[in-house]
Amino acid sequence: MSTRLLIFKAFPDGFNALNAMDKVIRESGIDKWYQELIKIRASHINGCAFCLDKHTKDALALDINPRKINLIPVWREATDHFSEEEQTILKLTEEITFIHDDGLSDEVYNDSIRLFGEVLTAELVMAATVINAWNRIGVGLKMQPKF
Repeated sequence: MSTRLLIFKAFPDGFNALNAMDKVIRESGIDKWYQELIKIRASHINGCAFCLDKHTKDALALDINPRKINLIPVWREATDHFSEEEQTILKLTEEITFIHDDGLSDEVYNDSIRLFGEVLTAELVMAATVINAWNRIGVGLKMQPKF
């Protein structure tokens, strides 16, 4: 499978706009591990090999235990390994990624507000939205992990 067009060359204004949103998320109040947790989970769901590879490497660089990273796709069966905050972030990420199913549930929204407050919840929603956009580019353009 070969990569298709290079989005940053074909549509630099669009790429730069999404990249600017990504920079806002990186500089937000979201813990760096939580940022990678969102990106890894959404990338699993969306089947984006490029993003999954990149963000797994980024999580490892944060000194996150590789076993924990490996359990992300099955976190519901490994809840002892994920804090309440992490589980809420995973639920929020899944519900934003599958927004067409039932939206963001009141339960997950309220848990997020309780744990993180309004500002951080808004940042978490935006983080999940941005990685979903990147995933659609990565999958749509058949981007390959770099080894």
